[in-house]
Amino acid sequence: MASNAPVGKPTDMSVPHMPKVAGIDSTVPGPPHTTSPLPGVPAAAAPSDPVSQPGVLIQDRLASWVSDLTTLHELTERLIRTSSLDEALREVLGAGAALVGARRGMAVLEPADGLGPASTIGLGLAHSDLGTIETVPRGTSSYGRLLDGLPDPGHPERVPDPIAIRDVRTEEGLDPRHREVAARLGYAASYALPLATGEAGRLGAAVWLYDEPAEPTDRQRHLIGLYGRFATEHLARLLQVERARVQVVTIAEELLPSRLPRVPGVQLAARHRTGPQGGGDWYDALPLPEGALGLAVGSVSGTGPSALAAMGRLRASLRAYAVMEGEDPVAVLSDLELLLRLTEPARSATALFAYAEPAQRRIVLAGAGHAPPLVIGERRTEFVETSLSAPLGMLSCWEAPSVELSPAPGETVLLYTDGLLRRTGDATDRAFARLHAAASSVPKADLRDPGAIADHVLRTLLPEGLDTTAHREDVVLLAARFE
Repeated sequence: MASNAPVGKPTDMSVPHMPKVAGIDSTVPGPPHTTSPLPGVPAAAAPSDPVSQPGVLIQDRLASWVSDLTTLHELTERLIRTSSLDEALREVLGAGAALVGARRGMAVLEPADGLGPASTIGLGLAHSDLGTIETVPRGTSSYGRLLDGLPDPGHPERVPDPIAIRDVRTEEGLDPRHREVAARLGYAASYALPLATGEAGRLGAAVWLYDEPAEPTDRQRHLIGLYGRFATEHLARLLQVERARVQVVTIAEELLPSRLPRVPGVQLAARHRTGPQGGGDWYDALPLPEGALGLAVGSVSGTGPSALAAMGRLRASLRAYAVMEGEDPVAVLSDLELLLRLTEPARSATALFAYAEPAQRRIVLAGAGHAPPLVIGERRTEFVETSLSAPLGMLSCWEAPSVELSPAPGETVLLYTDGLLRRTGDATDRAFARLHAAASSVPKADLRDPGAIADHVLRTLLPEGLDTTAHREDVVLLAARFE
């Protein structure tokens, strides 16, 4: 029986070990345009059974289509579940390697508008291997030609074709450095795909490396092309989200103190982690007359730019009230509550303000619906006893008594926002217990550094791998160690 493969085309990949993905079977016949009889083929070359063979061919074609659709569906479903650019690029590399029959590869994220972010991700390649590949002159490497060739000023909607190098040793026009790097890393062929569409523009390029001379079949090229267009659109969406997140973080940082003041008798340290959507958590430390110090933390309800703007206004107002009547924290928060109720009646906020006299190691503080501070030292780790009070903006008239404490020499007072507790995913009582345990476990050597104390609490309470996706609030810690 005559072969169904196009004349002069390889019928199978020469790569010995193709990654296994559900739905991919290199033995399934090709698409219809590769299996239909060519015009002018003599009757003698036709199948010997004219009755049963057409049904077999149709069945094989349907099996091929179903297999391809199933594969693309599974791979795109996995890609959609990614939520970060690096995670998506790794998924693209793994899926593409299975589709084109390669074992290794790399993806370069380099948006054409130059606004970033930019990154390089490898599959089966060490960081040093990626650096070695990047020593190839950019204009002669396959992915470099794709990156430099996009977009076309005359035709921005055009996307260049993928670039296949079947054999690095015999391919014409390659830089000697290209062949040297290929020999060093042990690859013999490559297939580069632009991560670009007419709508999204250029985002980057992906290249897969073969251990032996090879190139994708027509069917594999078709599948990776379909997947690549979908992947580019998904990457474009993630890129917009990432840029928005970076802008939110930048705005939030600009609204917070650029540096902490230096006041005799006390050491200060602060840690701030902005959530993906940008919340309204804030902190402040400002020197006051006669060597005093004002410490504040707070959280504005809501997320996004409006919450950031409200946070900036609230923090600026509190600074003014603290300068005027900082010795009375209750008066400071009462003024803040009146301002919030008059200017933003639909918003609420929690806040804690402490008036500290470092020379006397004396602190007077008041809180409005805020979590109590922690006192951390060699001999004790305990929460400050504060009175229960409602958040600002919740009652027609806010008022709560202040409390006074005297930290011992070397003790640290840790102020924090509720986001630190919520990010644990635990119930409130359990979260407070974990926070106390984390503060109690601070190494003795770190007790002299408020920054080390804050870092230890963060690492212990929110370790790597902890699922915090359900609670994406900001986190603020402000530590003051009294000498």
